[in-house]
Amino acid sequence: MEKTAETKKHDDHMEKKHKKEEKNEGEDHKEEKEKKKDKEYKDKEDKEDGGKEKKKNPEDKKNHEKLRAKLEKIESNIQDLTQKKEEVLKLLEEVVKAAAASTDRPSG
Repeated sequence: MEKTAETKKHDDHMEKKHKKEEKNEGEDHKEEKEKKKDKEYKDKEDKEDGGKEKKKNPEDKKNHEKLRAKLEKIESNIQDLTQKKEEVLKLLEEVVKAAAASTDRPSG
């Protein structure tokens, strides 16, 4: 069976598209390698510097403004996590109900 000009054109187009996708995947892979190298380099630097330990100022423990700011930040995080927990619990409850309903249905 002989290909028509239109079919050949389509095949050529698809081949070019496929090659372009492969090239893009190669570039993405290259970027990932570079990011990984950067991360490894930073990790190596951190290990040489004694880790990612942040120097703590002992005065911060006596500064009421900084302590209140920390407390507010913690409370905000707790509220966010509580809200997320409630959302997950609701989703879990719905999934369990749906699963129970699907197993309770008689087939037939």
